[in-house]
Amino acid sequence: MSLKIEKRDGIAIVTLDRPPVNALTLALYAEIADLFEGLGKEMDVHCAVFTGAGRRAFCAGLDLDEFLRATPEEDPARAAIVRRTFSSVYRCAIPVIAAINGPALGAGSVLATVCDVRIASSAARFGTPEINVGRCGGAAHHGRLIPQGALRRMYFTGEPISAQEAYRLGLVDEVVEPDEVMPTALTLAARIAAKSPLGLRYAKQALNDIESMPLEAGYEHEQGFSTKLMHTEDAREAIRASVEKRTPVFRGR
Repeated sequence: MSLKIEKRDGIAIVTLDRPPVNALTLALYAEIADLFEGLGKEMDVHCAVFTGAGRRAFCAGLDLDEFLRATPEEDPARAAIVRRTFSSVYRCAIPVIAAINGPALGAGSVLATVCDVRIASSAARFGTPEINVGRCGGAAHHGRLIPQGALRRMYFTGEPISAQEAYRLGLVDEVVEPDEVMPTALTLAARIAAKSPLGLRYAKQALNDIESMPLEAGYEHEQGFSTKLMHTEDAREAIRASVEKRTPVFRGR
C-alpha cells in the first residue's frame, strides 16, 4: 500500500510510502484525493500531517516510467485526476501541515504548496523540473507563495532550490533539522487540533475563499463565517472559557 494513515488525538498522519522516492502514479494520485476528501467528513479529526516515508524524498513527483507509456490523447483525463488530487488537499475541510522530510520535486513540490503550513527538513529541496521532461506545471500553485522572478527562474531552469532559500522566499514556513521535522509538525498539529472543530473548518473555508477576493469583499465574506460561528455551542464555550480563564471543552456543535 503506497499511502498510510494513522489517527491519534484528533490528528491524522498521512504518509506517502512508495520507495524509493515516493513517486506518484495515477492510481496514487486518486488514492490521495479519496483520502483527503474523506478526512474532512470525519469530525473526530481536526488536523492532518502529510509526509513522506524515509528521508530520500518527500515526493519526487510523477512516476516517469508510467508517464512514458501515456499518450497525448490520454493527457486531459490524466490532468483532471491530478487537479482533483491537489484540490483535495487544498480544500480539505481541516488544516493540513506538510512535514517535508526530503526533496519535493515537480508534483511533490505542488503537494507541499497546497498544504496550509510547510515544515521542511534542512536537507529538503524544492523544484519544478517539468521543463526537463517536456511538461509544464505547478506555477499556479507555487505562484501563490513566492515572487514571480523566483517562480520563473525555477520554472525555466528546472533547477531546485534549498530549504533555506525556500524559507527566504516564503515557500516554507519553518526549516528544522531532519530529526525534528515530524516532532515539530506534530507539536503544531496538536496546538491546532485543540481548537474548536467547527471553528477550524469555518476558518479553513474562509481562508480559501478570500484568497482570490478583493480586500473589502474578502473581509465581509470572512465576517459572515464569524456570524455562522455565533450560532454554535463551541463558540459560546470558547467565550465562557476565556472569561473563566480555563481550557475550553469543545463538542463540535
